[in-house]
Amino acid sequence: MANLKDIVGFLDGLFLTNPNLKDDSNNGLQVQGNKEVKKAVFGVDACSELFEKAILKKADFVFVHHGLSWNDNLRRLIGSNARRIAPLFKNDISLYAAHLPLDMHPDIGHNIIIARMLGLSNCRNFTKYAGGELGIVGELKDETTTARLSAILEEKLDTKCSVLGNTSKPVRKIAIISGGGCRPEGIVEVARQGIDCFISGEGNHTSYHFIKEENISVIVAGHYATEKPGVVSVMDKIKEKFGIDCEFIDIPTGL
Repeated sequence: MANLKDIVGFLDGLFLTNPNLKDDSNNGLQVQGNKEVKKAVFGVDACSELFEKAILKKADFVFVHHGLSWNDNLRRLIGSNARRIAPLFKNDISLYAAHLPLDMHPDIGHNIIIARMLGLSNCRNFTKYAGGELGIVGELKDETTTARLSAILEEKLDTKCSVLGNTSKPVRKIAIISGGGCRPEGIVEVARQGIDCFISGEGNHTSYHFIKEENISVIVAGHYATEKPGVVSVMDKIKEKFGIDCEFIDIPTGL
């Protein structure tokens, strides 16, 4: 058993360290429940299915990457907002969310974990975004192909990849932004930095011609799949720190 205040303090110390970060997500504790935590569950998305499974598992605490509170969307607790939040209060379950702070974390963020999966070296941040540093750039020891990289990602992330752009170009220098990072401004920055391949979660229609014209390759590995690794790492940190029962709830979207 652990104290909710201690868990929140620990997570705040990991994620709420940049006062200049401008995130649409209201990161941190979004719903306050039981003061004591015996069971914690972890998921990518705050949704009714996750909360129902948390209740069945008698969880006291839920951690997610995509939370419920974004900007001022909870001004009225009606409709879908009410349906999602009510079970948490009814069952005394806390909800904690970390969006960009988890994307950007230098040790347990999605992007750095994916970089390690691929064996990248000389890793650094890719670009400035929303008052922080987003994405990872790194290099392979030897050149490879997008087909080989896709195969590694499919195995490690349990996903299905699509490749856009120049699929025959040899790849050595790689940039990674999980989730919805494949946007025109990101593609232009990839080309500016001389990067061979850009790995992201989901494609963007307006990016297609930028990818083609800049003669780079893009691997799209799934928004959900690329933003699962960091959540699992947070779970491992909590389990190690507090010794409580922790479980990841996998609810893939296929997107």
